[in-house]
Amino acid sequence: MYKNEPIFLQPTLHERIWGGQKLKTDYGYPIPSDHTGEAWVISAHPHGPSIIANGELKGKTLLDAWNEHGELFNKKAGEDEEYPLLVKILDANDDLSVQVHPNDDFARSVEGVPYGKTECWYILSAEENAELVLGHHAKTRKEFEKMVDAGEWDKLLRRVNVKTGDFVYVPSGTIHAIGKGIVILETQQSSDITYRVYDYDRTDANGNKRELHLERSKQVTNVPHIDAKVEQTVETFGDLTEKKLVEEQYFTVYHWNLNGKTKRNCHHDFLQVSVVEGKAVLTIGDKTFELKKGMHFILPNSINEYELKGQAEFIVSHV
Repeated sequence: MYKNEPIFLQPTLHERIWGGQKLKTDYGYPIPSDHTGEAWVISAHPHGPSIIANGELKGKTLLDAWNEHGELFNKKAGEDEEYPLLVKILDANDDLSVQVHPNDDFARSVEGVPYGKTECWYILSAEENAELVLGHHAKTRKEFEKMVDAGEWDKLLRRVNVKTGDFVYVPSGTIHAIGKGIVILETQQSSDITYRVYDYDRTDANGNKRELHLERSKQVTNVPHIDAKVEQTVETFGDLTEKKLVEEQYFTVYHWNLNGKTKRNCHHDFLQVSVVEGKAVLTIGDKTFELKKGMHFILPNSINEYELKGQAEFIVSHV
């Protein structure tokens, strides 16, 4: 099963109050409305598992594959852990709410779910002067809580300008928000816990404000905010330039720039691959697969060697 084949995945699409149409115009996805904010492109999360598009498991979900065919991911026999990672593309046609996510310990003890949420963003596109919220200016927890209670958001929130190709690492406990005009590829722990801190007093179609989670936010926010340091390295493999964006406890993420041909060996339990620009051909044994922007796949544990040929950019990750 999938011995010489990648597992291609179809995204699950989610409408959001801040979403737009770029998931259709830029990536060709069949969006459900003009306010589509998220494509869960590599997901085994029960809130939106990706559908397998090829092979013996075609039509099943990645969650099914993880539960029923753990050997594809080098999952140890008898292990009941959940699929560890989730990859999304987000189209911020408007500002996202300011939010924070808990760590594993808090998620398990308070929410009863296996994973907290550490995440990272590769900026696929950003309008001029686009910015996001990353962290806050409070020096002590008392000061932080006082500013939240008083709604002193302009004073509290730390804003950062970003451009296409930037990378942002967002550990759990970091106050953050993606700003208007930004499209990102997000690699994260497989978690859907979000504590909303501030939502610009927006209302939905029925005039209702979205729920805030201030008490939980106060409990899990890192104070003071300290920017996470990431060490990035660059290596070349044939005509492929690999930039390691982050390597830490939950995931390692790379940007690959292919300008010709490369042969690679797979040393990981499984490899998650997203084509974010261009076209390429993937060769495994005697099989070839056409790749283009907006495609996402997993190289399962059975694949040792593969070849890529073309002009393309990829975001790649593994545990």
